[in-house]
Amino acid sequence: MNLPNKLTLLRVIMIPFFMLFLLWDFSRFNILIALLIFALASLTDLFDGKIARKYNLITDFGKFLDPLADKALVMAALVIFVELGWCGSVPVVIILFREFGVSALRLVVKDGGVVVPAGRFGKIKTAFTMTSLCATMLLKALEPLGVVLPFTDILCRALIWISALLTVASGIQYLAAYWKVIDPTK
Repeated sequence: MNLPNKLTLLRVIMIPFFMLFLLWDFSRFNILIALLIFALASLTDLFDGKIARKYNLITDFGKFLDPLADKALVMAALVIFVELGWCGSVPVVIILFREFGVSALRLVVKDGGVVVPAGRFGKIKTAFTMTSLCATMLLKALEPLGVVLPFTDILCRALIWISALLTVASGIQYLAAYWKVIDPTK
């Protein structure tokens, strides 16, 4: 197994630990520990792709697991955020719908011999979403330490909504780019 695939697998392995620390309130620092795990997992996403492309280490295993690991990490965070009351369910459902839609699109166009690479806007969406999730955890981690900003809840919810809007825009970009392949009139 090459290094990029090991990094992707590490990201998958980190997800349950991230969830455990985010959900299990055993100390004032549990959210900070969850944030650290999430940030490290997010960085593996950055590095696995760069290394794979730079050293021509792209594999079918990596093409399968990398997007799955990304979605699992982000979805784990968003679902737990809803459970903790840090964001609403509507933007999470919007994000989930787009992720399922793009995954389905990739399956359909692949049958036609078309590969759907991650688009630039999709990468921006992913980076913003992961940054928003980190910022939300940081703001929420400060509360048990006595640092409570009056606008924390509004800011956290706004970041998730912006992520949802970027997710929709990215999904529309994918759909527009591959509409000819999935033409409903055929």
